[in-house]
Amino acid sequence: MKNILLFSLIVGLFSGCSKDANFKVTGTVKGLKKGTIYLQQVKDTILVNLDSLVVDGDPDFEFYTDLKEPEVLYLYLDKVDASGYDDRILFFAEPGEMNIITSLKNFESFAAVTGSQNEVKLKEFLKMNSKFDDKNLDLIKASFIAQKNGEQDLILEYDDSLNNLLKTKYRYTGNFAATNKEFEVAPYLLLTQIPDASIAYLDTIYNKFPRKIKSSKYGRDVQKLIETRRKEEVSN
Repeated sequence: MKNILLFSLIVGLFSGCSKDANFKVTGTVKGLKKGTIYLQQVKDTILVNLDSLVVDGDPDFEFYTDLKEPEVLYLYLDKVDASGYDDRILFFAEPGEMNIITSLKNFESFAAVTGSQNEVKLKEFLKMNSKFDDKNLDLIKASFIAQKNGEQDLILEYDDSLNNLLKTKYRYTGNFAATNKEFEVAPYLLLTQIPDASIAYLDTIYNKFPRKIKSSKYGRDVQKLIETRRKEEVSN
């Protein structure tokens, strides 16, 4: 009897701790009957599970965890009654409460995420960035056709267009990060979108960040990136 009471107390304590965490994400996966949903985080370049929930009929989910600061997390769905690759949602989490509504069929692309200012800024950037990606794809296709037809003048023209588009994308990313320097998403975009930009360009934008952002998870990573590239430049 004492063992049962002790076990119940331990379970209660752990449950209380999870409920007292500073981050909560709830949501629904419409159409999901069976499967497992995981809340994931990148640690030392490895994706690890923070929590999981086995779904058996109820498509609603709820996760709690402690966040030291805003950072990117993932919601992963291990499907049982469906297949496909659209199974992981990237979102910019912040301490507090967030909500994710999505569907089984279009788990990633249908996702509506609310409750995070960094997430709003990330979506704003990605909307514009998708236009760059679409234009880049169109130019690559056109260049391929020109190469197939042996049209050297067109090939050179498309190469110039691709280079100019890349420069425009880098300028847009840098300007977006500088304009939104109060948000943790700013250094994150430098890391994930233009890590190979010139050191001077990255350093100029980084130095515009307030102290809070410089000392954030992604701010520290940008500083390390700049320092590493400087050392490589000197050694070469």
